[in-house]
Amino acid sequence: MQRVLVIGAGGAGKSTFAARLGQRTGLPVIHLDREYWQPGWVEPPPEAWKATVARLVAGERWILDGNFGGSLEQRLMACDTVVFMDMPRLQCVWRVLKRRLRHRGSARPDMKPGCNEKLSLDFLRWIWTYPVRRRPAVLGRLQALRVDQTAVVLRSDAEVEGFLAAQRD
Repeated sequence: MQRVLVIGAGGAGKSTFAARLGQRTGLPVIHLDREYWQPGWVEPPPEAWKATVARLVAGERWILDGNFGGSLEQRLMACDTVVFMDMPRLQCVWRVLKRRLRHRGSARPDMKPGCNEKLSLDFLRWIWTYPVRRRPAVLGRLQALRVDQTAVVLRSDAEVEGFLAAQRD
């Protein structure tokens, strides 16, 4: 496990998991939210983002956490392991609400400065509909991984803890 992609709905715990996995394995952690968003929640031009992802996945060792569907194929082609945080939607919504309160008026540690925590109805709707609209395609894509790639699906905090406990420093 040298190139790990961590994906899942908002609030699934991707960034926290990636940071903890990085501590356990020594792999460098790259938060895609921090790479993507510019201060003030400004999106990069599509070609610039594609070049950024190409640069990030060119590294020999990494943990990349985040979604950004437009770059999923590029990231899937480069990784050796995919961890899909397949958490219950109520848990995801609850975590996003707690995160909003915890980081009110400031940026999360995994975000670029100037991207203060915010919450929108569209984001909550995306989380709520993720199991129906996004999850089937993700699971299908995981079944189509190459033979040299591994998919790990974590569906509970207990499974997360078990997976992390099995990793070596």
